[in-house]
Amino acid sequence: MTIRSLRKPPPVKLVFPSLIILFLTCLFGILTNLQTISYLFRPLWDKPPPPFKRIPHYYAENVSVGHLCELHGWTPRSVPRQVFDAIIFSNELDLLELRWRELEPYVSKFVILESNTTFTGIPKPLFFDSNKERFAFAEGKIVHGVFPGKKRSKGQPYEDPFLLEGQQRVAMNWLLREAGISDGDAVIMSDADEIPSPHTVKFLQWCDGIPDVMHLEMREYMYSFEFPVDYSSWRASVHIYSRKWTQYRHSRQTDLILSDAGWHCSFCFRRLNEFVFKMKGYSHADRVKRKEFLDYQRIQKHICKGYDLFDMLPERYSFKELISKIGPIPPSASAVHVPAFLIQNAARFRFLLPGGCLREP
Repeated sequence: MTIRSLRKPPPVKLVFPSLIILFLTCLFGILTNLQTISYLFRPLWDKPPPPFKRIPHYYAENVSVGHLCELHGWTPRSVPRQVFDAIIFSNELDLLELRWRELEPYVSKFVILESNTTFTGIPKPLFFDSNKERFAFAEGKIVHGVFPGKKRSKGQPYEDPFLLEGQQRVAMNWLLREAGISDGDAVIMSDADEIPSPHTVKFLQWCDGIPDVMHLEMREYMYSFEFPVDYSSWRASVHIYSRKWTQYRHSRQTDLILSDAGWHCSFCFRRLNEFVFKMKGYSHADRVKRKEFLDYQRIQKHICKGYDLFDMLPERYSFKELISKIGPIPPSASAVHVPAFLIQNAARFRFLLPGGCLREP
């Protein structure tokens, strides 16, 4: 009897590893929540918004602002325009200091509105009000307001957090007027973690002819400047103020966008409890589908690995884009073209730099 040696079959090549990951993610989503399914099939049921008309952004060190104005097709001013930086504030104390230190030489008034509740109705301290001494360097420029939030009664369902968020943004219109804004001044409308670059704000100061309204394209980061995502952040905007027309908003208001105009550092907190606070209190708190999402060890692992805190698929309008964004955010070893104050104070803000993913409790 002849015994034939059996040849091993050739190894199976994973030709489409991303598709396999997509399939497994889809299967997991079906077993867990419908939101994942909705995001997975977004290319089938949703259409992308109209593309922005991009304004090229010219900047280099040691080039005069007058010359930069002219490169953009704008006219240099002889007297600087007043600039108002207006933000809704929750608990982003480190990013707020980074923002104000970076912009203080160019901003006339820092207008900050905070509430005694989160957008989900959870009572909260007035974090800015109790830490004012940290911002003494800008004391003469700060206009601070408190919005009376609506506390959620025990056992009662959440009120729409976007409604409460919208009410705060409407209240900002009043606070801007209290700050002394006038027609022709510039106002920056953005969240605390959407930080315009200093040279972007210098354009607002020194250039005439800039659009009455334009969005600011910002490079998006997650958890720190170690995890750059892309340039998809667009909600920040600047306006040449008109008492008759200008309304404080955080939605699309024009097709014009200034390219590469700042940094959007989302969930860039020093402490794990700050992550949990935001996850429970911001307008997308419904993304916390399971209790373990708030576990410190899990959050720490996700930060260092670049995973999504909510195990969500990316919001994309084509399957090609969706597949390209699946998985962890690749870390970067570069800390070039980040806020100058961050580099000048690297020891204090180590958690925002490459290699600093470990967080305090």
